[in-house]
Amino acid sequence: MNTSNAENLGHVLVVDDDREIRDLLARFLTRHGYRVTAVADGKEMRRALADWRIDLIVLDLMLPGEDGLSLCRSLRASSRIPIIMLTMMGEETDRIIGLEMGADDYLPKPFSPRELLARMKAVLRRAVGSPAAAAAGGAAILRFADWRLDIGRRRLESPDGLLVDLSAGEFDLLVSLAEHPRRVLTRDQLLDLTHGRTEAPFDRSIDMQISRLRRKIETDQAQPELIKTVRGGGYVFTADVTQDEPSDT
Repeated sequence: MNTSNAENLGHVLVVDDDREIRDLLARFLTRHGYRVTAVADGKEMRRALADWRIDLIVLDLMLPGEDGLSLCRSLRASSRIPIIMLTMMGEETDRIIGLEMGADDYLPKPFSPRELLARMKAVLRRAVGSPAAAAAGGAAILRFADWRLDIGRRRLESPDGLLVDLSAGEFDLLVSLAEHPRRVLTRDQLLDLTHGRTEAPFDRSIDMQISRLRRKIETDQAQPELIKTVRGGGYVFTADVTQDEPSDT
């Protein structure tokens, strides 16, 4: 289940095999400004992580197939995405193991959605690279093909050191592409990453923004080298991207 109409507070992945809990959290968190994807098991979780940029995972301990503890351990081997685990009341040992495996917090069932929301806000405030951290000036500086993209200050500098004027939508689109280099992103994924999923399903706004962005960063818009079109797939950012520490000024 994927929900829309969210503010720029982050994309939450809910992993729980209880459909009622998934639907409840999706509705509640969406009303409070988050984008929510809700799935039932580890297989669907991995698919969602491959498709979307996720800021926080709400992970149930008891899942069909691979359980939450195993998934948490697997996630921590390759990712720093914050994780809040949901456990049954009284499972103290499992909660301790979950925290030892890298979960950022836990919440026993049954729980209040408002308490989960408070825990999420606290975890996201501590998370490096979350939308909340970025808004506080903790965002990175990305470099590609001698360009400099300062996410925190929302500035793009050309190889000549000149500031390039980008609209808010163009800037967010460039950040989304640069954060996923050499990976094909569909129009729907780009709409999700830029928090713009208010358009109709066949809206061509991404194509228009790509065209405008190419005019500003490509040497030859007719033969783009940085943002290439994948026929029937979407777009791919072809440059190698490196990351600097945030700017102090």
